[in-house]
Amino acid sequence: MDVRDAVEADAERMAELTGSPADVMRNLVHDRTVRIAEAGEETRGFVSFDAQRETVHVTQLEGTHDACERLLEEPVRFAEREGMAVELLVAEDDDLRAVAHEAGFTEHGEGPRFEGTRTVRYRLDA
Repeated sequence: MDVRDAVEADAERMAELTGSPADVMRNLVHDRTVRIAEAGEETRGFVSFDAQRETVHVTQLEGTHDACERLLEEPVRFAEREGMAVELLVAEDDDLRAVAHEAGFTEHGEGPRFEGTRTVRYRLDA
């Protein structure tokens, strides 16, 4: 699986993966660091993240289990180089919780609710 920087042309597929409007995904490509996972010609997922103070915040992680495992390595690698921690919010009933655990993240309590959905805060310290 190959990982590359996202470009504006990826917004349509990102929108399909998230159920969000393409314009929102286009803005995400401009406002955050976004990486795309591909297998052959097919986009399998994406991750977006940004750094604030001493923490890299994963703002979105979407795709297949394998793609998400690979994509989560991107913000972790960045954080390791910069001596920062990484935080990730996952819906309480989302399969991404397993991906977070497999990547070495630990639960750090409840996160905020999004549209009534409870989230769990995960953290990986530097």
